[in-house]
Amino acid sequence: MTPDLTATPAPARASGRRLSAGTVLTYLSLIAAAAVVLLPLAVVLLTSLKTSEEVGDGGALSLPGNWLNFDNYVTAFTDGHLLMAFGNTAFILFFSIGGTVIIGSMTAYAVDRFDFRAKKLVMALFLVATLVPGVTTQVATFQVVSGFDLVNTRWAPILLYMGTDIVSVYIFLQFIRGIPVSLDEAARLDGAHTFTIYRKIIFPLLKPAIATVVIIKGITTYNDFYIPFLYMHSEDLDTMSTALFRFKGPFGAHWEAISAGAILVILPTLIIFLLLQRWIYNGFSQGATK
Repeated sequence: MTPDLTATPAPARASGRRLSAGTVLTYLSLIAAAAVVLLPLAVVLLTSLKTSEEVGDGGALSLPGNWLNFDNYVTAFTDGHLLMAFGNTAFILFFSIGGTVIIGSMTAYAVDRFDFRAKKLVMALFLVATLVPGVTTQVATFQVVSGFDLVNTRWAPILLYMGTDIVSVYIFLQFIRGIPVSLDEAARLDGAHTFTIYRKIIFPLLKPAIATVVIIKGITTYNDFYIPFLYMHSEDLDTMSTALFRFKGPFGAHWEAISAGAILVILPTLIIFLLLQRWIYNGFSQGATK
């Protein structure tokens, strides 16, 4: 059977599919969100590479005359004493995160595994504590800290960070609820006490939750300005956030040096977040599933 050469060929199908309105709106919203996040960072980066004359004469998004101008970074690192500030921040981070993990996991274990009369009241107080703004209680908190003679020491922010993190308790609580109670019962039959069960069974199973709390608490503490500025007045006790405030003088702010210091402060948290972001997302999703 010979083919009909006079027949008209069928029109070729379009190689691509048309994007729906929902898909277009999704991409537009993602682009807008990325612009909101990246535009301030671009302004800070460009400002950090400019001279003081270029900052005063040009706009926020104007390009620097020399892309290799790192004098502002040297000024921010030396005059801002960022190395000393990083040491103070690391000291506060170590004890704050360690105390938060221990206190938060123990509290969640006690609330979930033990039945006592005030259990519902404790959970209600935890919920109220998350709703009360911390600024409203700062006067009373400052008087308590001052009464213990901890003002202008690194232990003041450490104690406040350890004692005000209710979110970590809820994160640990969600994970502990997913651990079978039969493990506790089997350990008790073997003669294990409550603290032994927590230390050898519960705590090792909380690794995803611990990673989540460490990352979130670490970034929050690292970027906090209010508590270090309020409780540590000495320049020797500057953290990474308060060290940048020293560049603001009575005759104005050196924005080029502040921007360079801001980039130096942002880089560690940005690198850590990009490397460990899967732990954050996995920790939240597993806690929500459990």
